Amino acid sequence: MEIYLDNSATTAVYPEVAQTVYNTMLQNYANPSALHRMGKQAEDLLTQSRKIIASTVYGTPSEIYFTSGGTESDNIAIIGYAHANKRSGNRIITQTTEHAAVLEAFAKLEEEGFEVVRIGVDSEGFPLLDELEAAIDDNTILLSFMYVNNENGAIFPIDKISALCDHKKCMLHVDAVQAYGKIPINVTKSKIDLLSVSSHKIHGPNGIGALYVRKGVKINPIVFGGKQEQGLRSGTENIAAVAGFAKAAQMKLASLDSDSQKVSELKNTLIKTLCETLENVVVNSPENSIYSIANISFPGVKSEVLLHVLESNGIYVSTGSACNSKKNKFSYVLKEMKLKNDVIDSAIRFSLSAMNTKEEIDQVCKVLQKEVPLLRKIMR
Repeated sequence: MEIYLDNSATTAVYPEVAQTVYNTMLQNYANPSALHRMGKQAEDLLTQSRKIIASTVYGTPSEIYFTSGGTESDNIAIIGYAHANKRSGNRIITQTTEHAAVLEAFAKLEEEGFEVVRIGVDSEGFPLLDELEAAIDDNTILLSFMYVNNENGAIFPIDKISALCDHKKCMLHVDAVQAYGKIPINVTKSKIDLLSVSSHKIHGPNGIGALYVRKGVKINPIVFGGKQEQGLRSGTENIAAVAGFAKAAQMKLASLDSDSQKVSELKNTLIKTLCETLENVVVNSPENSIYSIANISFPGVKSEVLLHVLESNGIYVSTGSACNSKKNKFSYVLKEMKLKNDVIDSAIRFSLSAMNTKEEIDQVCKVLQKEVPLLRKIMR
């Protein structure tokens, strides 16, 4: 029995999505820029898929640009906007627990001479809004804040952050990779200017994502070549992946209410059972966190050791972001929350999906109830 609880890293593809990708690769493989009939068929599929993705965030099709995924979307949004608008100001603001795709884009711009401000977070991982408000000045052109933290699941107050922006000059970019398909997103209502999403977090194919750019927002390309994606992102579109992404988005949004209820119950069962049956369990996910992520520490047990013990029992979890798992000994997200080292060093991220079952969660709890006390004795 294999139990996959690493859905924040990537998700299993819906069988219907895999079939869509397969069929498209075999039947609709022409270049959408080609002038012949087959090219027009591919272009029509691209157009229809763009309409679907736009509808999921309440944008318009002309505001959706397909990319290779969340990282590229983040980079285009941040670097492309900063380069296009540097005459308007030099200050750009983010916060310390962003995904590496955002933090490293800001570091690159800092090397180029932009003034970068990094806002801190509180003990639950939420950005300090007073600090943010004080940091915004007439020289500020961009804020970049995630919608949901990928390690502890904290849901950021995007509407409040957006209200601090003068959207005529200071734009808001939101990395919604962990939020998309799990909570409703309305770019118009929330006044979001730039939004990054990814397919493989919602049971779609890897290597495809999208960037929403509000109409009228000036942004420079960072990839050059052809004129695909309205000139913002050159390169022949991956039609099969685009079609799979659109299919996954349709399916995920159609099941949003039922999925959220089911996964919430699974997460609550996991946390409640572990807290009631094991000593010294620390829950690092705040109350206002996404229903699919539970970050839990077992002080006295090294997280890497526990991860491999769980793996030997057919249970797959992570110690944090997959993009940083081989780089950092400690989670920088939990460090920024100023948690104790033994809590940080024993943290496990359980990330669930609607493909998980109550029986799987019960089995995970049984294994942890057995293994954690044994490991604590060994590591004492």
